[in-house]
Amino acid sequence: MAVAQSEALAAKSARLLEERKADDIVVLQVEPLTSIADYFVIATGRNQRQLRAMAAQLREGMGRLGITPLGTEGTAEAGWILVDLGDVIVHLFDPARRLLYDLEVLWGDAPVLNWAEVCINDEAGRQDAQ
Repeated sequence: MAVAQSEALAAKSARLLEERKADDIVVLQVEPLTSIADYFVIATGRNQRQLRAMAAQLREGMGRLGITPLGTEGTAEAGWILVDLGDVIVHLFDPARRLLYDLEVLWGDAPVLNWAEVCINDEAGRQDAQ
């Protein structure tokens, strides 16, 4: 997948999580730093029910786009769910696990993507094409 496509996928993932009221959504462009993914999407759910809803929203939304996750790890009960979309890896945490793993610090050299702007530009591009 081209980086531009994975950027759009990361932004769409963030938008889907926002629809489930995820907190502190951050998209990191890790592509210059690692070969495991182009983007990490990191978000916080306030409780187990919200974490499950966020993961379900992500899987359903990707399914509507014809994208099947390569895998899912973790559970809401463990406070951490990872959804592997290939070039985009989505990390869903409860507040305590988010602080514990602190991926933003661990990947501190990664540029932060303004995912809301990417979504706006993508929507504008689709409207222009119609």
